[in-house]
Amino acid sequence: MPDCPTIPAPGRPGRAWAMAAALIATAPTLAGCATAVPPVNVTRFHLDRAIERGTIFVEPGPGTDGTGLEYGAYAAAVTDELRQIGYVPAESVAGALYVAVVSLERGTRAAPPKPSPVTVGLGGGTGGMGGGFGGGLTIALGGGKRGAITATQLAVQLKRRADGTVMWEGRARMEAREQAPAAQPGLGAARLAGALFGGFPGESGKTITVP
Repeated sequence: MPDCPTIPAPGRPGRAWAMAAALIATAPTLAGCATAVPPVNVTRFHLDRAIERGTIFVEPGPGTDGTGLEYGAYAAAVTDELRQIGYVPAESVAGALYVAVVSLERGTRAAPPKPSPVTVGLGGGTGGMGGGFGGGLTIALGGGKRGAITATQLAVQLKRRADGTVMWEGRARMEAREQAPAAQPGLGAARLAGALFGGFPGESGKTITVP
């Protein structure tokens, strides 16, 4: 079983895009770690007609920090998927036929308590007031908190630059344990972007689960 690589800590904002490529490169190794990769829920919408390929410029959506390490990893993963389906990354928005608007949302919630595999029964009925306690009291051992769940949603709009028409849009959502490889930018970005653009453009208006 391979050892999981350490995710590098974020550096100065100017280094974010340079580190993004390193994070994406760790994804294949992270995928082989002991923690299972969770499924991804994907929903896509489009105009049910052929979408012309051409140059495309990737930019952050409203409310998404485009200078951070996390955004850099997800934008790099989206760019790679777009390249694989026939789009050519543009150096500037002015030279692009399309604009890919990338939005990223991440949040955490408490994980459910860990079920205990061990129980200890005390007594089988004790006499006294009330006539006893039936089968006795069972105490669970080894339970407790299991950390937090990180939910990540990647949303992308493909817009025609000339008139702003949205030709395609989709979102992919995944939940993983906070410390799991799938919750980190390297594997998470590759996993969500791959699920989002798999079988592009996909069936409009239908939510699917990518295992």
